[in-house]
Amino acid sequence: MINKFKLAMIGGRGYVGQEVISILNNHPNFELEKVFSKSTFDTPVKGYKKSLNLTYSKLENTCPVLDGVHIVVMALANNESKKYVHMIEKNYPNIIFIDISSDHRFDTKWSYRIPELSSSKATNFISNPGCYASAIQFSLEPIKKIISGRVSSFGISGYSGAGASPNDKNNPDKLENNVIPYSLSGHTHELEVARYCYQNISFSPHVGNFFRGILITSHIKLIDVFEVDDILSIFKNYYKECPLISVLDEIPMINDVANKHVVHVGGITLDKTGENLTVCCALDNLLKGAATQTIQNLNSACGLSELTGLNYE
Repeated sequence: MINKFKLAMIGGRGYVGQEVISILNNHPNFELEKVFSKSTFDTPVKGYKKSLNLTYSKLENTCPVLDGVHIVVMALANNESKKYVHMIEKNYPNIIFIDISSDHRFDTKWSYRIPELSSSKATNFISNPGCYASAIQFSLEPIKKIISGRVSSFGISGYSGAGASPNDKNNPDKLENNVIPYSLSGHTHELEVARYCYQNISFSPHVGNFFRGILITSHIKLIDVFEVDDILSIFKNYYKECPLISVLDEIPMINDVANKHVVHVGGITLDKTGENLTVCCALDNLLKGAATQTIQNLNSACGLSELTGLNYE
């Protein structure tokens, strides 16, 4: 059985790629062997401490050389990974893939996997879930059998969620003293939730003038009258074996989860009818919303404990 796994990253200069590299510094079983980039090459991979001599290789329009590599992390922008996956799969059929982008989230060949919500081991083709979609599903999965009708989720994210390339959603001038709504219908993460968790969902994303973190507030109609303690018990029992997820009595705060691998679910309240529930979920979009789950899923695919290499609170 393999104990040490060599990784290659296709992409990796974006925010999430850099977080994955940072986690790999402390992972006892994963070694970063190669990093490919379209925008730069022959320059050091900053932040990787296990090998100070590791440099970026140029990503061409041909299959990258991956001899000896066990795992490929696809860290490209959306709509860019499929052609490389096809070439790599053809030339290296035993490689484990994980795609951080949205390109394979609705592909039945790929395993869409939120670690704490999945009962099965990861496959060799893993589609990492979206950050908003993860937070919404952490809010709904424990209680979805008692939901009646449409769920409405409001989300706000730090501008790192808009990526490192300049655009309207990370423009400092547009964000100053502002919150920007966008993709108000049919957001990819809404479609993920509808596909994998709860179909009758509405989601409205927003970006705020802070760098990292997500807060989701969901409004939920229940099938019957409940007490707050009933709902708290359901959540706490569901997540009792999940060290990264805490169910709080109070409202979760973005600044309590930023730069951490954790999820905070809380703000659980009912209106006077006992049928209309509000739940909040906070997590770091770059970590638990992306890089942390990348490592958890790869650990699963490699037969390791899912928390291997993660230092958590």
